[in-house]
Amino acid sequence: MVARAVEEFVRASLPPPAARVLEIGAGDGELPAGEGAVLPVALLELDEPHASFDAALAVVSLHHVEPLEPSCRRLAEVVRPGGTLVVDEFDVGLMGEAAARWLLDRWRETGQARDRDPADMVAELRAHLHPLGTLRDELGEWFELGPVARASYLYRWYLGEEFREGEEELIAAGSLPELGARFVGRRRT
Repeated sequence: MVARAVEEFVRASLPPPAARVLEIGAGDGELPAGEGAVLPVALLELDEPHASFDAALAVVSLHHVEPLEPSCRRLAEVVRPGGTLVVDEFDVGLMGEAAARWLLDRWRETGQARDRDPADMVAELRAHLHPLGTLRDELGEWFELGPVARASYLYRWYLGEEFREGEEELIAAGSLPELGARFVGRRRT
């Protein structure tokens, strides 16, 4: 389920309807549902002419993209100059044991028990996911990137909106970091 805050951010950041939008990591296509077909294809295998999309959208997907540099280059090739890039990401570099413990505890509460050590979880995530800084460095080669807006994130990880307020209270108290990161970019001309 796509969080309301994410959907609002995406819809406010994309060009108006009739724009041709590429969604990176569309999953089951829930976000664009009803607005177009979803065809799974790797960025490097995308058989589109140069500059054929008005915008690209990546919701918690770029941190998984491999190989990153050529995939980002291909992304830039298919977004027209001046086109929009909308990114909602998980900042794995800020993920620490307190956040992992909170998430694991919520999973246990909801019957999604995972017997994992928080430190091991953090180490595994950091070993396998691209940090936000790396993503921005790669994308920054081709896109002028706006500032990062921070947001809560953990409630979106197999939990749901009912956990958002609790997470945000802990963020406000300084007990948890804001692991969500959103930004918009424009394809350089």
